[in-house]
Amino acid sequence: MDPRVEAFLEMQTVERGAARNTILSYTLDLQDFAQFAAETRFAVSAADAETCRAYMASLHKRGLSARTAARRLSALRQFHLFLLREGLRADDPTRQLDMPRLPQTLPKLLTETEVDALLDAARRKPGRPGVVACAALEILYATGMRVTELLSLPREALTQNRQAMIIKGKGSKERMVPLSAQARDAAAALLAATEGKSRWLFPGRDTKRTLTRQAFFLLLKQVALAAGLDPVRVSPHVLRHAFASHMLARGADLRSLQVLLGHADISTVQIYTHVQTERLRQVVEEHHPLSETWSGTTGRR
Repeated sequence: MDPRVEAFLEMQTVERGAARNTILSYTLDLQDFAQFAAETRFAVSAADAETCRAYMASLHKRGLSARTAARRLSALRQFHLFLLREGLRADDPTRQLDMPRLPQTLPKLLTETEVDALLDAARRKPGRPGVVACAALEILYATGMRVTELLSLPREALTQNRQAMIIKGKGSKERMVPLSAQARDAAAALLAATEGKSRWLFPGRDTKRTLTRQAFFLLLKQVALAAGLDPVRVSPHVLRHAFASHMLARGADLRSLQVLLGHADISTVQIYTHVQTERLRQVVEEHHPLSETWSGTTGRR
């Protein structure tokens, strides 16, 4: 691997606290570009703008999706910005490249009724798996946190009165989010079940380690089946979307959602405005004098 790529990955790990999956993604993307650049006799850190442009065109020819191409370009831009800042290059060959246009996809959603069914199924699940499932789902739906944030929670993440929780998000940035009464009770039950056995709120079989993503996903699928839901539709990320969409539908503002979800940019949460748009449409159809014409009939009042 090019030493400058290694330095870039080390910076992402040490200074920015990038997750393991993020580092793996950067590594694979830059290795793919390095292979392409080598064919034109360039090192990955010395490729010119034309090589970068040809590489992006090659992704389309290979049939890769716009989303994959956008991720690869993002990796290239981050890498070349690093080279600029470190004085290892005097130019950025990716500066003139356009980001591939991505189709806007709305997040998968669960209704409030479906979330209630999921939580009820978790409460009915017997034994320690039920305690873990109940605490995890109540906290996920109460806070909208990411699954990585959930599983890495230390016991001390709960504030002293357990009214709120301190979450360490991307880039090791901390945020405090309030907990619902149900989430507080579920967390207390989990703490009681693992009293003194682990420093983690969600320990695994080896209490020195956290519960693995694989084990939690399996548990979540079991709860989904018990709730009568298709397991394909249920995931921690879907619960995150449900939290945001249901909050917005009940009057929350985008700025508050941005803070609660731990997003650096408010534009990231604007996709949830489709929920608000639908809610407003229903209000207009119900209350506007011309609502009959909008709903497909022809008469006026």
